[in-house]
Amino acid sequence: MSLAVLLLLPPAPIRATCGGGGGGGMGGADDPAYQVPWKILKTSDPPIKEGLILYWIPTGQQELEKSSLRNSRTLTLYSAQCVAMEITTATSTVAEKLAPESKPPVAVLAQPDDTVIGKAQAINGYLRVTQVEELVENEMRKRDGLIKEKLEDAKKKEKAGDTQGAIAEFRGVAVQKCMFPNRAKDAAKELKKLGASDVGQMFDAPNFDRAVGARMAEKMKEGLAAENSARYRDAERLYTEAHQMDPADATPLRFLGELYRHHIGDWEKARSAFEQILATPADPLSRAVALHGLGKMTIHDGEFQKGLGLMERSVETYPLALAYRNLAVYWNSEGDAAKTEYYVEQALAVAPKDPYNLVFAAAFMASKGQGPTALKIARENEGLLPASYNLAAIYAQTGQKDKALELLKRHFFEYERFQSVRSKEMMEARADAVFASLKSDPQFVALTAGADGKLEAGKTMSERR
Repeated sequence: MSLAVLLLLPPAPIRATCGGGGGGGMGGADDPAYQVPWKILKTSDPPIKEGLILYWIPTGQQELEKSSLRNSRTLTLYSAQCVAMEITTATSTVAEKLAPESKPPVAVLAQPDDTVIGKAQAINGYLRVTQVEELVENEMRKRDGLIKEKLEDAKKKEKAGDTQGAIAEFRGVAVQKCMFPNRAKDAAKELKKLGASDVGQMFDAPNFDRAVGARMAEKMKEGLAAENSARYRDAERLYTEAHQMDPADATPLRFLGELYRHHIGDWEKARSAFEQILATPADPLSRAVALHGLGKMTIHDGEFQKGLGLMERSVETYPLALAYRNLAVYWNSEGDAAKTEYYVEQALAVAPKDPYNLVFAAAFMASKGQGPTALKIARENEGLLPASYNLAAIYAQTGQKDKALELLKRHFFEYERFQSVRSKEMMEARADAVFASLKSDPQFVALTAGADGKLEAGKTMSERR
């Protein structure tokens, strides 16, 4: 489990605990912004049937914590183009089959049928991200050359009057839209000229130019620094500038969507960003953040089943502690203790040492009669401003009303900076089961007076439908 626990660790900025007990997020990536969406390989995972698979076989936990393979714009972009990013141990069936004589750390690029394309071996005990990027880039470049030849052959057939032969060749290119979107787009254009109307929607490929990527990464780093300093409008400007450099790269849009959803409270812009991510090829992490964000907003607006489904799809796409936490909040509101506990455990499995996860879990410990343990965790983490909401939940459930109100006030008026966010979270506090003991308290009612009225307090999700 030690490998699985670390490798399922979500990007550090998706961490804050906010209204509804579930927590917000800041885009979904580490610093630098491009955290590769590696997934731990499980025997229960459905087989990958198209594209390529990049396997990372690390030496152990220390490498996983320190390796340069964790962050790469190049690998992140390829993960949106049917190159799956999987992690496995040296003793797994896959590793023993694909790299039986290779000493970890090693990366193996393979086809879905387990045909090995190439390997990146450690040099002096270290496997560097540049080696792995080169491994993938060389194979993609080779395949792109073959697709280009097929496209040129189709154009020759078209000129020679062999319309049916040209259509067949163009279709063979168009179906490669996941791995080679630009070539597929060219083929679709030619197919339309020849009268085909069933080519489907095509998309632009992201810009893999290293210089462009470096400028974007720097802009994203500045944006994240601004966001962490609560300079949200500066962050908005910087993320927008990065997005404009390459609109086909989902990462800046993901950061913008979360900024609008969680910090600025402009849910119209948040929805637009998330829906754009889901409508185009995007890496699994960006898709998971978008699905979670839409789910969170949808539940708040009263469409509970739809919102629940979106959050369930989020964790299926990529495991985020944030999404697991909000699934726990949902089922706690429904009064389903078993499901609540399950999702709290899933969040902890993803990031067992993350303090925001620990505070969140402690809020549910308090509800199960484990007050002393919960209070110990709360006191150890009381300085975490973004955790104020869940810290308040711990004190509320252990009978310390004044401390709970103090921390809720800190959450609403120190951590949150926009009234549009504050009003939503005040409403969530009124509806949240963890504050049931305070719902009729005059001070609590006064503190949450700015609630937007979207959720009806004191009822389960089912009763609010």
